[in-house]
Amino acid sequence: MVKFLSVGVLIALFSASVMAVDYEEHDGMLMDHGDGHLMDMAGGMVMGQNTSTLPGGCDRISETKEITVHAGHKYAEKFPGRMFAFDTQEFNFKPCTKLTVHFVNEDNIRHQWMMHGLPKYLYPKGMFHIEASGPSKISGTLILPPGDKTYLVHCDIAQHMEKGMKAQLKVGKGDGDLPSIPGVTAFVVADDYKATLPELEAKAEKAEAAALKAPPVVATPAVKPTVQAKDESLVSGVTVIGLALGLLVAPFLARKFKGMSPSEVVAYVLDNIRALIEWLVNQVSRLVKLVGSNKDKVLPEK
Repeated sequence: MVKFLSVGVLIALFSASVMAVDYEEHDGMLMDHGDGHLMDMAGGMVMGQNTSTLPGGCDRISETKEITVHAGHKYAEKFPGRMFAFDTQEFNFKPCTKLTVHFVNEDNIRHQWMMHGLPKYLYPKGMFHIEASGPSKISGTLILPPGDKTYLVHCDIAQHMEKGMKAQLKVGKGDGDLPSIPGVTAFVVADDYKATLPELEAKAEKAEAAALKAPPVVATPAVKPTVQAKDESLVSGVTVIGLALGLLVAPFLARKFKGMSPSEVVAYVLDNIRALIEWLVNQVSRLVKLVGSNKDKVLPEK
């Protein structure tokens, strides 16, 4: 009886030692290559590390936060059709937060936690990047920009994002949701597990037939724009309004850009213009989709 118990204990201890995962710690081995680029020969990397420089528009660090993000195949099990995933698909922080990310890779392959859309004057290539090869742990720090914006977080290894390793990080209220975030937003191309091969082939043939029957596109003649007389007055109404707005906004801009270099001011302005253009494009796209979805209700049946 004692022999059987001893053998059982040995087997249990051996099984536990085999199943235990030995995570390699990269943080103590990372070499600083400058410009926030840290790496080691064991497969750990941090790009865009920033622990002290405030982004333009941040007067101070609003708060200091730390998160631990796990990555691996097992976190995709709750998302049918996905292969890899983070354990968290959505993050939210205040503007100007100093954020430290502890990244834990639980697979025997390389994974990344990469954040896109950051101001390029401070973060090279506009991104913050943590990478770990095999089961390991690595940490990196950045300071989030001001404003309400939603940033893409994903693994940039080929096909890992498409297979589920994707999330979104909202600064402030964010500026909307990103598509195809597992468990958060609908996939752009939805998986269909019920359709059989003949049904898929029938759908493809039907779509091809509809495309062949579509009426040809007739080009409409271009209408020559009418030339309006140019206002030759030196001080027009638009000029007066522009000067008035400039005088009103000047004190606010002086406080906003205090302490920033000319290049940082230009980069900050261009980043906001880009965000405005993206917002306008999104609004136009939503309007087009709304009109397209309601065309059957608006147009009379033939």
